[in-house]
Amino acid sequence: MGKVIAVVNQKGGVGKTTTTVNLAASLSLADQRVLLIDFDPQGNASSGVGITPNLDENFYSSYHVLMGEVPVSTAVRETGIDHLHLVAGNSHLAGAEIELVGAFAREGKLKAALAEIKQKYDYIFIDCPPTLGLLTVNALTAADTVLIPLQAEYFALEGLGQLMTTIGLIRQSLNPDLQIEGIVLTMFNSQVKLSHEIENEVRTHFGEQVFKTVIPRNIKLSECTSFGKPIVLYDVNSKGCVAYLDLAREVLTRNQAAHPGITLESLQSNTFPQPEVGA
Repeated sequence: MGKVIAVVNQKGGVGKTTTTVNLAASLSLADQRVLLIDFDPQGNASSGVGITPNLDENFYSSYHVLMGEVPVSTAVRETGIDHLHLVAGNSHLAGAEIELVGAFAREGKLKAALAEIKQKYDYIFIDCPPTLGLLTVNALTAADTVLIPLQAEYFALEGLGQLMTTIGLIRQSLNPDLQIEGIVLTMFNSQVKLSHEIENEVRTHFGEQVFKTVIPRNIKLSECTSFGKPIVLYDVNSKGCVAYLDLAREVLTRNQAAHPGITLESLQSNTFPQPEVGA
């Protein structure tokens, strides 16, 4: 049964979609069956794996799944990366919150839709919009865990408290089993004192919930999205790629009990499946 991970932060520009796309792609290189659900009206996760969101009537997106117009299996498409599939997002999602206002069990629409395919994947990542509205509530209701990308700056810290409050409310009313997968520090600049201060504060307050891996500021991570490729297919030797492969190892290590075929030795070694650069 696949583990559903909602990648959430209500603050934009913190590396949320970058983390979703590149972690999903890195896990697929470890022969994990991964489904990426683009739940953001901007559709950046879709374009990040080379699929351009559009409004064509034959282009089934996560909007159509959410509204019950098609089963999720109909909307799943291949990405050109082995073991990585996508349910694309597009701007239709922007109207979903209004359309669902009067719907019965509106917060559980996505969870009900995913029941059809959970057993086909090891991991299902949901790239949420940078809001705490009904789309994100649906993702949190459907999720087993929450992964929180946190930019290494004080404004991001302020928003983290609000997000934790929302997660608590979801646990109380909609998804009592929801857990924190982890907090990952993004856009980390090792040359700036502030980044280290934020890291120390976050680790002090959240302890083991914070991943050891930090994602650095890296121009290659910005460039690869414009080419419609995850970093593992754009520049496998970049600092950004190394960081996301390390993060994937951490995720697999934390979830080893669910994947007994993966050994800690292989995860902790320096060898990791790598594609050819530019493939």
